[in-house]
Amino acid sequence: MRLFGCEVCGQLLYFENTQCVRCGATLGYLPGRNRLTALDPVEAAEGEGTGVAAPATPEAAPAQAVGAAPAAEAGISAAVDQLWRPRAAPDQPQRFCDNARHEACNWLVPAESEDRFCLACRHNRTIPDLSDAANLAQWRKIEVAKRRAMYSFLRLGLPLADRTQDPENGLAFDFLADAPDGSQKVMTGHDNGLITLALAEADDAERTRRRTAMGEPYRTLLGHFRHESGHYFWDRLVRDGGRLEECRAVFGDDSQDYGAALQRHYDQGAPEDWQENFVSTYATAHPWEDFAETWAHYLHIVDTLEMARAFGIGIDPGVDRRDELTAEVDFDPYRATSIEPVMEAWVPLTAAVNSLNRCMGTPDLYPFVLSPAVVAKLAFIQSLVHPPKK
Repeated sequence: MRLFGCEVCGQLLYFENTQCVRCGATLGYLPGRNRLTALDPVEAAEGEGTGVAAPATPEAAPAQAVGAAPAAEAGISAAVDQLWRPRAAPDQPQRFCDNARHEACNWLVPAESEDRFCLACRHNRTIPDLSDAANLAQWRKIEVAKRRAMYSFLRLGLPLADRTQDPENGLAFDFLADAPDGSQKVMTGHDNGLITLALAEADDAERTRRRTAMGEPYRTLLGHFRHESGHYFWDRLVRDGGRLEECRAVFGDDSQDYGAALQRHYDQGAPEDWQENFVSTYATAHPWEDFAETWAHYLHIVDTLEMARAFGIGIDPGVDRRDELTAEVDFDPYRATSIEPVMEAWVPLTAAVNSLNRCMGTPDLYPFVLSPAVVAKLAFIQSLVHPPKK
């Protein structure tokens, strides 16, 4: 993740900001330009005759389902109808994603587009019943994590067909609440491009309870998106990308029975020496889970390194006379095509930040060990997102 700056007053901005705290400018994110930009309203008379399309009607564009009713039935607020002129691209009028009316998105849609939703939200297939205030609050948390995950996908130039473009296998999200009577619990998972995320995971106490019950050192909404997306991109980049045999040479034979492998993992746990070859205990369950876990960690690493670079963070402990923990992120982690500089920056950074967390009495930011075998797996992931030029 990167930092941004207000074009009006120069104030430092963060990815989720919707208004500049210094000058009050309205802000929106331009995914095509990777810019959080200040916006000037387009007056009604100014917009006349420009060929700008009105937001698509419910009949003309796909809608995410809200509970049992289409989201479109709730109507569109004036704020979403408003056209804006981005300071970063003044000749390209924009409007906000339709989910902005729920204060759940700050991404922009080109004014001439018939899409009601932004590049991130048009992947939503189902969202929870927003008439429930608790559902709305939890869904907003999920949307924050989703947009951060989508930021990484866009930075890496990954294939992102939605269900309109690919009805059978396009990337789609279902954000579902458990049955009110407790008769049915939603399971987070992936199935042919559809990622289901349990709304309960947005409850911090419930997520902590589940993390403890599963013996996990780390469990976050963003982590769920990154892990489950690993299954989707395995289909796209490995299976459909002609890299299956290469992947099996690194992660193992994925043709082994998945259900039986998971049951064995839950019954017997991970091998005692799992850290020699895997990034987590869950990665030992099946090659698909190993890939998804490693994929998630690759995204953790490059995104965190990008933010460290944005802040100009360097590591240079004075007592480290051998300079083993000296590092500076002087490259774009998202564009790195070799794993060595990534690891050379990541290990010192996590050593420093983990130590800072301990000073505050909080768990380590990154409680994982990256063995040589795991680094080799990360290198394979990197080769998928940056394939060698032929």
